[in-house]
Amino acid sequence: MSFLPAVLLAATACTPALQLTPSDADVVLSMQTLDAPDPGQPGPYDVLTLFYGSGTDKNRPEYRDSVTITTPTVDVSTMVDLGSSAKERNEYWGFTPEEMPLNARVWYPDGDGPFPLVLVVHGNHNMRDFSDPGYDYLGELMASRGYILASVDENFINGGIRGENDARGWFLLRHAKLFEEFNEESDNPFEGKVDMGNVVLIGHSRGGEAVANAAAFNRLSHYPDDASLTFDFDLAIKGIISIAPVDGQYLPTGRKVVVEDVSYLTFHGSHDGDVTSFHGLRIYDRLQFTDPDEFNFKSAVYVYRANHGQWNSVWGSFDGGPRSARFLDLRGLIPEEDQRRFGEIYVSAFLDIVTKGDKRYLPIFRDHRVIGEWLPETMYITRFETSDFRALASFEEDIDVTSGTEAGVVLRGDSLATWKEEMLQLRSSNRANTSASQENQAVTVGWNNRIAGADTTRHGPPARYTIELPTYLASNWGLSASTTLDFMLGPTPRVPRPRKDPAPDDENESDSNDASQRSSGDGDEPEDPPVDLSIEVTDRDGHSAQVILSDYGAIRRPLDTYVLRRGDIEAQRFATHWELILQTYSIPLGDFLAANPAIDPRRLTSIAFVFDQVHGGEVSIDQIGFSELDPAFLGARVDGPSGN
Repeated sequence: MSFLPAVLLAATACTPALQLTPSDADVVLSMQTLDAPDPGQPGPYDVLTLFYGSGTDKNRPEYRDSVTITTPTVDVSTMVDLGSSAKERNEYWGFTPEEMPLNARVWYPDGDGPFPLVLVVHGNHNMRDFSDPGYDYLGELMASRGYILASVDENFINGGIRGENDARGWFLLRHAKLFEEFNEESDNPFEGKVDMGNVVLIGHSRGGEAVANAAAFNRLSHYPDDASLTFDFDLAIKGIISIAPVDGQYLPTGRKVVVEDVSYLTFHGSHDGDVTSFHGLRIYDRLQFTDPDEFNFKSAVYVYRANHGQWNSVWGSFDGGPRSARFLDLRGLIPEEDQRRFGEIYVSAFLDIVTKGDKRYLPIFRDHRVIGEWLPETMYITRFETSDFRALASFEEDIDVTSGTEAGVVLRGDSLATWKEEMLQLRSSNRANTSASQENQAVTVGWNNRIAGADTTRHGPPARYTIELPTYLASNWGLSASTTLDFMLGPTPRVPRPRKDPAPDDENESDSNDASQRSSGDGDEPEDPPVDLSIEVTDRDGHSAQVILSDYGAIRRPLDTYVLRRGDIEAQRFATHWELILQTYSIPLGDFLAANPAIDPRRLTSIAFVFDQVHGGEVSIDQIGFSELDPAFLGARVDGPSGN
């Protein structure tokens, strides 16, 4: 046998069979209820392009020979330390951190404007394999739809350096200030065409953290790590988008960056071979809405079978570079055009909402099922929250499992096998000696309604987890039929053992109620039944009504995620082959009224998760509270008591 076939045979022997969760897209994406044009389709404008930059770039002819606007260099030495590679890097680029360029390629509409400004920045990559052209698909689309989009060149801080994510964010703000100057400059191509009252920042990978840093810096007067560097940005940033972001690579004063009062979108692929966990969830959870008079929202989308590099047309399928084909299993990835099609829809819809106030697209972020005909056929998990959300229980405030977030709210469990509040975990930390925590507390409850013993058909009363409201709260908050009950929920793979018999006899008294054990699987129900449950509300007069949760979205156990060719290395690197991503569910109180018209939303006293649909399971629940149902949702609903 020749050497090459032997190597291929060895590789094949180590590569496991392709393991993917069977898709439910044919059911979940079977409807199209949103009455609006497809935001992923080109708009009415012809697209123009230009480059601006130093005009002297040693390695980039477009920023040397093709610049329409010559821009100054900037000193970022306070933020960028090239370390031992300084000499080599400075020789390659022809400049030092004291004189780095402001380069970008711009797509813009052929029209009078003014047009909202969108800046996009790449993440870390081989510095010689230039990353900024890779968002051409977004530039072309957004310009045709009435946006000025600039893809910012930061390749000169790519490569093997660390601690530069503050600089990545600062560069974005500095580029935005350039457009402020362009807008006022006579005979500039952008004179009077830039709507500086509507700015959105987009970042990918390290750039996805950088946009959060930029949004935080925008509100500051001084650089947190060296106050001798002053800031004077004060830009009208309306939203930020993080594509497969890292988190925590920049820690000002040793703490994570907290973003306030902007809308936020983050999305991440399950089969990301670079940033192998959804770190954007941590930015999402830290983001705060403090202005009661300003509408904002945040959304997170987990895209099954998407990877890291296909969000950038230069990077492609090989997360980690061309050599990664030797260790990444690429067989399960969705096509790159499908992955970018998703990005086009969600980025475009987000921009239309936050800069143009077009709330027709808001339902896309709460429930992806409303655009089933537009979306690539894969599975999605979505989170959504608006600035008017009011929490009953967020599980962050104390260690008392019986107390809610809002004063007077009491949490109770009945017949539960598991009841604990815990920090949710990511699949991996992506960095040595750092936490894999989601940095988000939730409650985990497990149940098994079977009674232990030889007769596996015996069941006890359904287990329940109940949120009790103080009598005045529903009235004070003005709850009505148009209020939605919101929460995030996700099943774990675990199923507790049957519960102990309340009156044990010699036959079953030795049976364990250890929640860490799986059910035996005997009887007429499968060992792992699909998870479903009822949601029940009750008012002060004892009137109650239930709806079935699966009518409001798919309830999936964690999706199988194997990214490496070798199963043994996969098992060594990752604690699990899945990541627990909670799904947001929003249930109008009007649906409970439809089930029982006697209920008075202004007198609600309890909300219960009733585990009556399957015999056993375990779920994590978070962010239980109320929002007001925006009229944009009414015509686009696919959920309800007769849902899909």
